[in-house]
Amino acid sequence: MHVAVIGFGNAGGKIADAILEFEADTGRALCKDVLAVNAAEIDLSKLQRIPEERRLLVGQTHERVKGRGVGADPELGAEVTRRDLGEIDRALDSVPMYEVDAFLVVAGLGGGTGSGGAPVLSEHLREMYAEPVYGLGVLPSTDEGGRASLNAARSLQSFTDATDSLVLFDNDAWRQAGESMESGYDHANTELARRVTTLLGAGALDDSMVSETAMDASDINRTLSTDGVSTIAYASAELDRTTRSGLLDQFRENGHAESDTDYAQKVHGLVRRAVRARLTCPAEVDSAERSLVVVSGPPEELSRKGLQHARQWLESETDSVEVLAGDDPRENATELSAAVLLSNVTTVPRVDELQKRAVDAQSRIEADEAARDDEVAELITDENDQLDPL
Repeated sequence: MHVAVIGFGNAGGKIADAILEFEADTGRALCKDVLAVNAAEIDLSKLQRIPEERRLLVGQTHERVKGRGVGADPELGAEVTRRDLGEIDRALDSVPMYEVDAFLVVAGLGGGTGSGGAPVLSEHLREMYAEPVYGLGVLPSTDEGGRASLNAARSLQSFTDATDSLVLFDNDAWRQAGESMESGYDHANTELARRVTTLLGAGALDDSMVSETAMDASDINRTLSTDGVSTIAYASAELDRTTRSGLLDQFRENGHAESDTDYAQKVHGLVRRAVRARLTCPAEVDSAERSLVVVSGPPEELSRKGLQHARQWLESETDSVEVLAGDDPRENATELSAAVLLSNVTTVPRVDELQKRAVDAQSRIEADEAARDDEVAELITDENDQLDPL
């Protein structure tokens, strides 16, 4: 699959940057183009992989923005995006659309530029192009405060409506004890890039071998195009490649060949471990409408029988026959990995919790604003109302 990635806002740009880095490190060819869009010039300057000519500053002429960001105001983020859709279109003119299978719009949902602008852009792309538009939305952690939760809950509704599927990533689920906020986000961005690239990059026509159980863009598009929210599972296992060479590749140190059953069990077990491990956004597996499995690694480690068993197991877990499975051979890979897409999940406790926090935050904000108005009026008005203002 080949995608045009658009990182919107600070978090979106950093994740797009991480996708490019993981793609380069693993020799994949997923991204046909990557564009970073932001209302804050300083955030664009911090990107490392995305070329400067593919960084677009919006809101430069807006009287409240002028390249300094929207101040966590999603309404303002949406406004400057609408104003500058023409600039974004011109930036996308250079993208070879005949080689692009889908758009991927990436944004953090707790701030202003991404949460407000990404849904506007996604809706515009769906009107302009025939290719599907997928979203990748990052939910803020609970310690980012009520305002971030309110922004995210509001953006979640519009972002989901504006895309063919919205893959969610929950920062709360990925915070590790002892991590600073910056290192925690960097770690989360890397893990998210690993999952997205492994999943969407399967079947690409690059220097890797042709897959025995082919997975192509139509399989991924079919699984993702459900108009709901999705989550990704992932697991990997390091392989000992130091003693493997030629015909000896399939022999262990004890001199016995590793059987087809061993390879099948390894693949099947890895898929099960992925689904039962940490998802990008925790959800009930049995609430998924469709699923897709991609197992990536050295060709000799991939097992068709293992994939079949994994697919049958996932059909049972999701109570759905809408499960596709394929492999992604990587000749020089040092690990075996499994990425599992669970599409249109409907039981997502984190989203329910986010919506409750957002409602509470909105009530507190409205009450605080009313109280503040009264306090300001009391401050600037004389006690007996004897003075006339100028």
